Amino acid sequence: MAPTIDRDAIADIFAEIALEAAVAVMALYAGDNRARRKSDGSPVTDADDAAEAIILKRLAMRLPSLPVLAEEATSRGEKMVAGRTFILVDAVDGTREFLGHNGEFTVNIGLIVDAAPRAGVVYAPALGKLWIGGATASTCEAVPGAALPPPAKRRVIHARPAPEQGLTALVSRSHADPATEAFLAKLPVKERRSAGSSLKFCVVAEGKADVYPRFGQTMEWDTAAGDAVLRAAGGIVRDRVGQPLRYGKADAQFRNGPFVAWGDPEAAIS
Repeated sequence: MAPTIDRDAIADIFAEIALEAAVAVMALYAGDNRARRKSDGSPVTDADDAAEAIILKRLAMRLPSLPVLAEEATSRGEKMVAGRTFILVDAVDGTREFLGHNGEFTVNIGLIVDAAPRAGVVYAPALGKLWIGGATASTCEAVPGAALPPPAKRRVIHARPAPEQGLTALVSRSHADPATEAFLAKLPVKERRSAGSSLKFCVVAEGKADVYPRFGQTMEWDTAAGDAVLRAAGGIVRDRVGQPLRYGKADAQFRNGPFVAWGDPEAAIS
């Protein structure tokens, strides 16, 4: 870790920017939203574009030395440039949840240093809940456009040891698949819960669930912020060969392979 990088300070900057961008997201959430299809077939709305524009403007002002990879800019064909240290942005993760008005969508900003997520923010504006990952992980209540609550008003969170009586597994509300079912069949799962977007990382980070497998395609900006929160809370995200999920995979156009998020690293299996 470069000594000039203050993980907590950068996480706070991300949180302030996410709270600002969420005002635009919620203004559009209240209306009659229609999705457009990107070249990869995934949906995008005006909220994605509006929030990303705010985030990119603020990042350029406050962290001008750090390159940024943002989902919608990349989908428009802008060059994907990263490096040893860079920022990943998913302005509205969970577009299907946004369109479905169930509240389970998030604003995500994550910092990558040497292929690992080192700071990140996940903000669920419809739920008014913010998760912050830096040297430690915390959560707090915050409405869109509000000032960032000071550390004294945040609750430090920790992932939990795997319960002896069985695991609580999280599954995607929008992306169920046979590979997930096969993986979970190998585990002592006591309970399953569904959730949308990167909220699943945060639920594990809070110690309210134990494992979240994802075998469908994701991009690095989908996972970086939630991964940062979970790792700050003591958890881990492992790839298909059991190694910590790596970032900056330019040769794969920043696509992730299958991964599993664990609250208890000692319980992890490939």
